[in-house]
Amino acid sequence: MIRGPAVAFLTGTVAKRYNRLVSLRGLAALISESRQPRPFRIVLRWQLIATGVLALLASIPWGADGAVSAALGGGINVVAGWAYAWRVSRRNALTAGDTLVVLFVAWAWKIVLIVVLAGIVLTQYRQVVHAAFFLAFAITVGVFSAAIAVSDTEKTTS
Repeated sequence: MIRGPAVAFLTGTVAKRYNRLVSLRGLAALISESRQPRPFRIVLRWQLIATGVLALLASIPWGADGAVSAALGGGINVVAGWAYAWRVSRRNALTAGDTLVVLFVAWAWKIVLIVVLAGIVLTQYRQVVHAAFFLAFAITVGVFSAAIAVSDTEKTTS
């Protein structure tokens, strides 16, 4: 981490605190909040809904095994997305470098969880319907990437 004189040299000012609107913790209200930031909560909810719908749709052509396969494919991303959100929301980044470190570590945890959980499902569940599993997995990956479009603050109508 770059600290002290190096920060002053690179930026022209001594960095006391990173911009709270840009940091991972978001607005001051999020610092005291024990839950994940709003975009993660909303996207995880979307992933759960998509997983449920895909499980129902997979049950039509493939029956119960298709539904379970789709639920497992989507569930892997729900678990990995929750772990990512938990990891990101628990850190207080003071600099841009701290922010990147937190993001990369959280992303690494997410990838490890996906690989391990997918490996467990594909080796232990013999009746897996690969089309349903990977389709649900791919769709929930896309849903998680929609977090960028979710506002960080709730809009109030009065």
